Amino acid sequence: MRSLGAFAFLLSLAFLGWAGELVVAVSTEPPTLDPTTNPAAAIDLLLHHNLYECLVQVDAEGNYRPRLATSWEVSPDGLTWTFHLRRGVSFHDGTPFDAEAVRGSFLRAMAPDTLNPHPEYYSDIAAVEAVDEYTVRFRLKRPVPYFLAVLAQADSVVVPVKPRTGKPLAEYPVGTGPFVFREWRPGDRLVLERNPYYYEAGIPALDRVVFRFIPDDSARVLALRAGDVDVAVDVPPQLAVGLEGDWDFVVVSGPMNLVQILAINNAHKPFDDLRVRQAIAHAIDRGKIIELVSLGYGTPIGGPLTPETPYYVDLTDLYPYEPARARELLAQAGYPDGFETTMTLPSNYEFHVRTGELIAAMLSEVGIKVKIQLVDWGTWLEKVYAQADYDLTVIGHIGRLDPALMLTGYGRERPDYYFRRGWRNEELEKLLEEGKTCMDPQRRREIYARAQRIIAEEVVNYFIQDPHRIIAARKGIEGLAVYPIYVLDLSRVSEG
Repeated sequence: MRSLGAFAFLLSLAFLGWAGELVVAVSTEPPTLDPTTNPAAAIDLLLHHNLYECLVQVDAEGNYRPRLATSWEVSPDGLTWTFHLRRGVSFHDGTPFDAEAVRGSFLRAMAPDTLNPHPEYYSDIAAVEAVDEYTVRFRLKRPVPYFLAVLAQADSVVVPVKPRTGKPLAEYPVGTGPFVFREWRPGDRLVLERNPYYYEAGIPALDRVVFRFIPDDSARVLALRAGDVDVAVDVPPQLAVGLEGDWDFVVVSGPMNLVQILAINNAHKPFDDLRVRQAIAHAIDRGKIIELVSLGYGTPIGGPLTPETPYYVDLTDLYPYEPARARELLAQAGYPDGFETTMTLPSNYEFHVRTGELIAAMLSEVGIKVKIQLVDWGTWLEKVYAQADYDLTVIGHIGRLDPALMLTGYGRERPDYYFRRGWRNEELEKLLEEGKTCMDPQRRREIYARAQRIIAEEVVNYFIQDPHRIIAARKGIEGLAVYPIYVLDLSRVSEG
C-alpha cells in the first residue's frame, strides 16, 4: 500500500504542468467540503461524483449504476442487501477501501451524535456487516424499496472515518473519486487535480479543475466570454439566449429535477381555506412564467414530482389559468374584494425573485394585493424555513431519486415543515407510509399517483416548473451533461 507521503510527492510532480486544466465558474461557494455533515447543495454540485463516490451512482439518464460496488443482491423479503465491492480502490490519503471502510462510513452516518444532514435515511438500517474483505451486507428493520436511492445520495458517499491527513473532511476532503483535493481559497476558488491512482482507465480526462466562485450571473458569463473561465454553470435564461447564437460557445441545458413552488403558509389565514388556495392556483399562468422568466428553459409541473422521476403524474391541467374562477372562489371564501398579503423572497436567487414578482402581478388581477419582501438567504432560512414566519414565498426544492425521499415534507415525520403547518391529510400520510415499505413496483406507482393528486388538489403549494439547468462552455469542451440530481460530473469531460 502506498504511503500518504508518496502520494503527496506524486501530486506535487503532477502540479508542474496543466495542459488539461478546466476553469469552471459557479455561483455559490460551499460552506464546507463535507456533504456528510452539511446539507449545502453547493458541496454536492462540486464534489459528488468528482471527489466523493457512493456504492452506486446515478447517470445522466437517472439510472443506477455500479460504482464502488460492482454488483448487489436483495433477499426476497427485502430485508437484506448484499454488495460486492470493487477491488483495487484506495482513498485519496492511501487508506484502504474495503468492507470495513464501508461499514465504518455508514456507522458514522448512523451514530446517535451524527452530523449527517439526513439521519432519517439510515434509520431503517439494523446492522452493517463486513462479510469478508470485499463484501458488505446491510440488514434492514423493514423493507426499503428505495434503498438504492438512499445509497446514491451525496449524504451516503463513502469516506474514511479517520483520514490520514489528520484534518476534518470539511477542510480537507478525502474520497475515492477521479479527482483529489488540492486547494481551497475561500471567497475565490476550489482546486481539484487528477487522481493518478483512479481505478477506471482513462478517467478523468482532465488534469486539473478550478472552480471559481462568481455569484453575479452577468459576471460569470462575462468571464466566459473574456476567456477567463472555460465553463459557466447556472447561466440565467436571458443570458443563455445570447450564447446560444454564438459559434464560439456551446450551451447544454435540461431539466434538473428541481421543483419550483409558490409555498403557501397553510397555518395563516386566509390560506387555511382551500377555496383561497384554489383561487391562487386559478390566478397563476405557469405557462406565462416559463415564457417570461425561464424564456422556455423550464418544464411545467402540476404536482410535487417532476417528469425526471418514473412516478411522475401530469397534473398541470388540474387548475387551469382562469382568473374569473379565482374571483368566484375568493367571493365564496368571504373575500369578494380580495385581501392583502406578503411574499417573502430570497434576494440571492434572482430567478425566484423574478418568478415571485410575476406571480404577485397575476394575483393582483384577482384582487390579492401582494407586498414583496426581499430578505437575504440567511434570513430566509431562519424566518421562512425554520420558523414558518411568512405568508407566501417562491423557492426550489432539489429533487430526490425516489418519491419516498422527495415527499417527506408532506408526511407524518415532518408535521411542522414550513409549508404544511396547519395542514394534514390522513389518507396521504397512510399512503406515504405504505410507499416506504412496499416492494411491489405496480402498487408503488398507484400509491404515489394518488399521493401526488391529493397534494395538488389540496394546493398545499402551487407547483410551477422544473427549471432547466443551463451550462455554457467555450467551443471544444465535450462531455458536459445535466443530471437529475444536484451534481456537476466532470469525470468524463474533455477538451476537444
